[in-house]
Amino acid sequence: MISARNGLTRRQFAVGLASLVMAGATTARSEAALPTIDTHAHVFHRGLELAPGRRYAPDYDAPSALYLEQLDRNGMTNGVLVQPSFLGTDNSYLVACLKQASGRLRGIAVVDPGVAADDLRALDRAGVTGIRLNLVGQPLPDLAAGEWKALLGRVKDMAWQVEVQRNASDLATLAPQLLDRGVTVVLDHYALPDPKLGVADPGFQSLLKLGATRNVWVKISAPYRNGTAGEEFAKQAYPLLRDAYGLDRLLWGSDWPHTQFEATQSYAKNRQFLDTLIVDQAERAQVLASPYRLFRF
Repeated sequence: MISARNGLTRRQFAVGLASLVMAGATTARSEAALPTIDTHAHVFHRGLELAPGRRYAPDYDAPSALYLEQLDRNGMTNGVLVQPSFLGTDNSYLVACLKQASGRLRGIAVVDPGVAADDLRALDRAGVTGIRLNLVGQPLPDLAAGEWKALLGRVKDMAWQVEVQRNASDLATLAPQLLDRGVTVVLDHYALPDPKLGVADPGFQSLLKLGATRNVWVKISAPYRNGTAGEEFAKQAYPLLRDAYGLDRLLWGSDWPHTQFEATQSYAKNRQFLDTLIVDQAERAQVLASPYRLFRF
């Protein structure tokens, strides 16, 4: 069931989305009828145990209550919490936040490849809809290994997604391997091409071809993670991604609280940039609503 806090039934959502897509409605009323979903945020506090070998550790708190305030202030109906890499595979705080949110939030967990099936099912019941592979600075996994095959098989059976953060050149190889396992793939942060090459990165160009599979989604999030000219890159990348994937396979994320970029970023700034990136109101409304089924709201 859809959370009463959203004020939407499944029928109302379906009718609203169909009306927007087919009629091309551009009024504020049409946009307000659809959910607005932030698909990428992190929550944590300094009392949590940090993972060994972490690349970064925040010196501040970003609790779920503060994140929910950000959603309210920026007119967002729902959000997705992504397990931060510095907390490793201990998803207990993520799960607690999901339960407290009464259906308004969903989660993406980080798990060990050998995680037990019962543990995955418990995460599923809590509102987790996929796993994340944050492979920045990490060796690429051997997806042919037994434990990875077993994990991806369970992910497929639960209709979860595999969210991946890695540079575009490696994703161009890794994403097809994941697709061969039958799982849904989500690529973080515009797929992170080489900042010096931008949309001309061969890896990024190769990833555009995966739009035809209809089983890959791309997050148009955190342009600042694509170099100092990240916003200009995003403006070049967006129409290419839109044409390759379609509006229903693009996901917006705030990347709150913008770890390692806190001094220059805010939730409002990133939400406002989306209005600059996607000027057409109906088009923007569809992108904000498109995560609805993927994350099982």
